[in-house]
Amino acid sequence: MIRVLLVDDQPLIRSGFRALLDVEDDIEVVAEAADGSEGLALAREHVPDIAVMDIQMPLVDGIEATRRIAADPALARVHVVILTNYGLDEYVFDALRAGAAGFLVKDIHPEDFLHAVRVAARGDALLAPSITRKLIDRYVTQPPGPVADARLKELTNREREAVVLVARGLSNDQIADRMVISPLTAKTHINRAMTKLHARDRAQLVVFAYESGLVAPRDA
Repeated sequence: MIRVLLVDDQPLIRSGFRALLDVEDDIEVVAEAADGSEGLALAREHVPDIAVMDIQMPLVDGIEATRRIAADPALARVHVVILTNYGLDEYVFDALRAGAAGFLVKDIHPEDFLHAVRVAARGDALLAPSITRKLIDRYVTQPPGPVADARLKELTNREREAVVLVARGLSNDQIADRMVISPLTAKTHINRAMTKLHARDRAQLVVFAYESGLVAPRDA
């Protein structure tokens, strides 16, 4: 059972997502919150698999709430999926750095939303194509920093290859096919890379891949 926390200051948005999720046999909405502070408290109480989090909320916004969740070892299993719209793309980078597992736009189709919840629950990075494009475009003007370069040297060649493929949006099975290895070995390479880079999830591997120059925008 995938346990979901909904955090949005608009009751209509929350009730719409709840109605959609409640009819699914493998998904359960465990709580709702109207702001980031309440969302953080409920995350600590219920420890959900997924926290669907709006960005702009009173008291504590979605980025700060995400940062606090990511910093809490007791909430290591909680994957935060940020809700945004096309006018809020400037927040994408900050929220990913804060620890968000991915992004969804609010006009997403119901079936795509359900799929997204299941993808995020598996620990896969989840970025809407339009937001991914914005993220990539931003890195065009950002050269690799010395810290990212030093961390890159800690990876083996196979781990680097796996990180590149994660950044290109491939699943573990697809990475295994591309690297001609088993899915389990692919997952091992990814997990080791995450450990060495102190990445909370695959979304942060995507950030690192562009931040370090391991993947260039033209390669995506």
